[in-house]
Formats: sequence, structure tokens, C-alpha cells
Amino acid sequence: MIAFEQAQEIVQRQCARLPDETVPLQALPGRVTANSIRSPVDLPGFDNSAMDGFALRLEGRAADAGTLYTVTGEQAAGDCTVGSRSDADCWSIMTGAQVPQGFDTVVPVEQVEILEWTADGRPLRIRLRDGASPNQHIRRAGEDIALGDVALPGSTFIDAPALMLLAGLGVASARVVRRPRIALICTGRELVDDPVQALAPGQIRNSNAAFLAARIPACGAELVHRETVPDEPALFEAALARARAADADIVISTGAVSMGRFDFVPTVLDRVGAVTLFHKVAMRPGKPLLFAKLPNGALYFGLPGNPVSSVVGFRFFVEAALRTMLGLGREQPWRLPLAHDASKKPGFRLHQKARLQLGSTGRLHVHLLQGQESFKTRPLIEARVWAALPADVSKLGRGDNVDVFPLGHELGVRLGAQHDEEASCALN
Repeated sequence: MIAFEQAQEIVQRQCARLPDETVPLQALPGRVTANSIRSPVDLPGFDNSAMDGFALRLEGRAADAGTLYTVTGEQAAGDCTVGSRSDADCWSIMTGAQVPQGFDTVVPVEQVEILEWTADGRPLRIRLRDGASPNQHIRRAGEDIALGDVALPGSTFIDAPALMLLAGLGVASARVVRRPRIALICTGRELVDDPVQALAPGQIRNSNAAFLAARIPACGAELVHRETVPDEPALFEAALARARAADADIVISTGAVSMGRFDFVPTVLDRVGAVTLFHKVAMRPGKPLLFAKLPNGALYFGLPGNPVSSVVGFRFFVEAALRTMLGLGREQPWRLPLAHDASKKPGFRLHQKARLQLGSTGRLHVHLLQGQESFKTRPLIEARVWAALPADVSKLGRGDNVDVFPLGHELGVRLGAQHDEEASCALN
């Protein structure tokens, strides 16, 4: 059994950033930028109106309430550019429409009185209810982002807002880091994958497979192979061969890594020529975690079979490897105070399901949830963060700081580089 920090260092030494690839816009969500993406245009691309109303030519001078104007034109969103008209000083304009050349302010329709209409129902003469200042209610070209500015930094998870920006800039494709390819093998003759199959005595639903199959794409990887095999070494070895044939960068198994008679994974790994780099970590849940390197260079993570042990092993070891492969660097925790006293067995780093609470002083505190046992999955629904209690202590007091991590590493990436209470509040 080795220390948690030592085990993470061993994993990091076996990982390297994956190559880049070009991906079309519609396939970018969930990917990580390989480098900075700079804006190819100004956004907005032209001066446009922020209001439905009237564009005025004030030429730098304010207009007083009560000023009369004759409306000599109309500009709707999507209309072509209107050239300068020295004899025109008021045009009807719609939100998003390009401001005609020479006009320098917009007055909202609510702030004018329409005195006369044309025969086809358009305003002809107006009076200002309030004064108007030059440049009001105009969105300037490049005000959102200017040509050449960084639209997305490197190592950015592309989510829906990022996709909105890229689409608005007309970015058709981008360079991203190739997604790590993961194969998943669940072991156990008690496991049933089909949710409608009736359970025989002693059988259970394969909740680990459901969780991991959902988490793998969510945290930036690709699931390329998935199967469940009974507790038979020969069948597991055949499944391992199929996982390797799927060209997986990482192979994950669940179960069969502890000390029981059916815990055959270490023996099979040795037989196929894998190098086991550690087996058993001084943490709970998830102590039996195994990490190896397969003969073809793929990384192998043997996760324990208990559901929360599997979740913790994936979160703090597989996701740590994924971050390096995606070029994201080491994850940094928040340091936040406990909301109450806590005790634990010394010698083990303890990962606890937790929530964040706003204390009476206005500061965030960590509240450890009930139901921390490794077989209990319902408390995961209530959890918003993981709290890591250090290995070398047996008691912590209210107000003692502990390391806090979001449920998934990609949530921390999206919250940005600042690891403070303001960012943590987004997880509450």
C-alpha cells in the first residue's frame, strides 16, 4: 500500500499529452482546445442598434426633450448598408439593424411621441420625450470581441457558450486535443446489464458500468469498448485482448482487484506481460486500486467493485491521467473550512461526499454528508463536491481547512483558474 500522493505521481509519469486534430464546429462540444483560437473578425461586425427606435444624426451634440424630427427612412435587421445622406437626420431602426452611415445615436421607441404616420403605417414625424446623447444605444463593431483577440484560450473545454461564440465568429473548425480512448470491462458473475432482466438470487444491477459509461464522455474522453464478463480469468483475458484491439489509450476494469479468491486481475495482468506499477493506495474508499501498463503502452486502471470506490478511483486517478493527456495540467483543489467537527482513522486519505454551505459570516463551509459507506450511492445525488481529509490526522475541528474538489474535473476547468470561494460558490 502506497500513499495517495505517491500513487498520483506514478500515474502522472506514465501520461503524456495526446496529439492535436482538426474538428468541425458541430463536433466541438466537449473537446479541449489545443491552442488559443483568435477571432477572425470583429463581433459585432458593424455598428448596430441595441433598441427598436430611431437613429439620429446628432454630430456630437445632445438633443433636448421636445425636439422634432421627420423620419425619412427605415432600417431593419439584415438590410444592406445605407450610404450617407446629408439631408437626413432621423431613420426608423430595428434592434440589430446596421446603423446608417453618419448617424450616431439611437432613441428607443418608448422615449418618443409619434405625431404623424404614413399611409402604410410607418412613423413620419416624432418628438423626443427625453433628451438624447450621442452614441447611446449603439453596439459598436468589435465591442464584444475584436479582430485578432483571443476568443478561447488553449486548454479550454468547449461547452455551449463557447460554441455560441465560435459560431458567431464564423469559425468552421478548430484544433483540439485528441480525446483519450477508453475501454471498460466490468467483472462479476453477479452483474446484470439489462435493466429489464429479472434478477436471480445473488445478482445485482451493473451500476458501475452505467456510471462510467456516462462519466467517460462527460470528462473529455471517448468510450471505445464496453463489456461485462464473469469472474473467470480466461474470459477476462479475452476481454482484455478485445479492449486492446479497440486501440484504447486506457483500459478500466471494475472488481476482482482485492484479496478474495476470485480477485484474479493481478494474475492475468502478469500473464499477459503487463507491468503493475502499484496495487493498493492508502485511501478510502478505493484502497484496492491497481495501476499497470499494458505491453502495448496502454494504461490500465483496476477499480474496486464497490460503487463509490469505483467512483473515487475514477475521479482521482483516471481523471488525473485524462487531464495530462488533454493538456490541462495538474488539478488544484480549493481550501475551505469544515462546517463541523470530523473524525477518521489515521493512515488513510478519506474522500467524503460533501456539500458547500454559506456560513453566518458569509463564508463557504464544507458539510460532510451522511452515508459515506462505499456501497451507498444515493448520497451521491446530494453531493456537490468531494472533500479530502488528510491521511495523517484522526480528528478535524470546525473551521479546519480541507481540500475540496468538484464532482468532475471538467467542472473545475470551466470555472477557470481561480480557486477561491467565489468560484466554489458556483458548485453549491
